[in-house]
Amino acid sequence: MTTYVYGIARRDHGRLPERMGGIGDPPCPVRTVEQGDLVALVSDAPQELRPKRRDLLAHQNVLAEAGAGGPVLPMRFGGVSPDDDAVRAVLAEHEKRYLERLEVLDGKVEYNVKATHDEEAVLHQVLAENAELRAMSDANRKAGGGTYEQKLRLGERIAVAVQQREATDAVLVERTLESACEERSPGPRSTGWLANISFLVPREHAAEFVAAVDTLRERAPHLVLQVHGPLPPYSFTG
Repeated sequence: MTTYVYGIARRDHGRLPERMGGIGDPPCPVRTVEQGDLVALVSDAPQELRPKRRDLLAHQNVLAEAGAGGPVLPMRFGGVSPDDDAVRAVLAEHEKRYLERLEVLDGKVEYNVKATHDEEAVLHQVLAENAELRAMSDANRKAGGGTYEQKLRLGERIAVAVQQREATDAVLVERTLESACEERSPGPRSTGWLANISFLVPREHAAEFVAAVDTLRERAPHLVLQVHGPLPPYSFTG
């Protein structure tokens, strides 16, 4: 039986959810593996581990319970080690670095913010800010829509303007929210998002961070913002 790892904490954490149900069906009991000043929160790993909703939630619930009692370096779903001895070896090898990072993450949570454009709103904004594009659009409308070439030219110019606006708004999101966090970590680029950023926020200032997001929504109503958190600080474990 291999060992599934949920996260790493200090040995003196004092509130680790041992015997809590973890991943698997039936749920594998959560236990600890100790080494030096560190402890890993683990369970047995099912033979066939897949990202099923029940297991994903179990992983998150174990980390949420542990994080409520002190700092934890969370592993992303799917962290499997050959056995407990292999886990101890990793803890021993990286003990100093893990302890330093736990100190930094003490009392912190992660918020992930994804931003995209409201297409209709940003189109109105682009036309309102660009007199030349607005004139081209008005001319096409008066001409019954314009010729194919006129429509194509206008569409290409609008697409470029929207791309430029995406770059500007990505900077706006980051600069507006960075003052309400201690660290930030850009997420992987993916189609559809103009910004995908995780922010490390002191738990006691979480309400202020959420308020900053609300202020950004009011300031830039053409942005669609999705906020996920508070989360274990997955993006800041190093």
